[in-house]
Amino acid sequence: MDLGLSDKSAFVLGGSSGLGLAIAKCLAEEKVKVTIGGRKTARLDQALADICQINDRANALAVDLQDEAAVDAAERELHKFRPDILVCNSGGPPAGSAIASDIGAWRQNFDAMVINQIRCIRAVVPAMIERKWGRILIIGSSGVVAPIPNLVISNSLRGALVGFAKTLAAEVAGSGVTVNTIVPGRIATPRVAQLDQAAAEREKTDAASIKQKSLQTIPAGRYGEPAEFASVAVFLLSARASYVTGQITRVDGGLIRSL
Repeated sequence: MDLGLSDKSAFVLGGSSGLGLAIAKCLAEEKVKVTIGGRKTARLDQALADICQINDRANALAVDLQDEAAVDAAERELHKFRPDILVCNSGGPPAGSAIASDIGAWRQNFDAMVINQIRCIRAVVPAMIERKWGRILIIGSSGVVAPIPNLVISNSLRGALVGFAKTLAAEVAGSGVTVNTIVPGRIATPRVAQLDQAAAEREKTDAASIKQKSLQTIPAGRYGEPAEFASVAVFLLSARASYVTGQITRVDGGLIRSL
């Protein structure tokens, strides 16, 4: 199937590792001109080298969503770059309960996970409307559908960004711009490995035991692969998905049991 992306450009936040990198690689395979953003220079350089092996029409931009000056610079670049596609992706906040989570962590992560991603979205939308074509995709978490225990900051702040996306989707749908959210279940990324390790420490066991317990909750019986997640994401970013907007799409192996 031709996804109609070979003449498009994309900016992928958090594109130096995990799900963001998987999406960037999948876009590169579709001949998209990809620019990845990330905050760790060495990792960003390695990710760019990996993508260039697929498609040499690729670039990288250092972006730290927790750094106001860096976001200012990224916003200026996005105004000039005018990408057809924007993938919003941020790192996850620390674990914590609703009662005991640190208020300072709430404030810090609100900027990185909500405000600064909204700034990036608002930087690209006018050009998309002008062209009458654009795709915005937010990488969320299954916690926005079924809150995950001990991840109250993630559940709450990612939910706020989903609310923004749903509102924006209705505003721009008539201009050929789609805005969707994609939520992973247990995908085999460094972030999930980190969460498994944190759970192991809390429960005084090992990460392998935590993973085995998780597998029992997933009907597919395994963690997903980043490439599987990326394939769904890139379809949502494609010309073929022109009538899909304002949606939350789950890629979770059946993990989320609610309708």
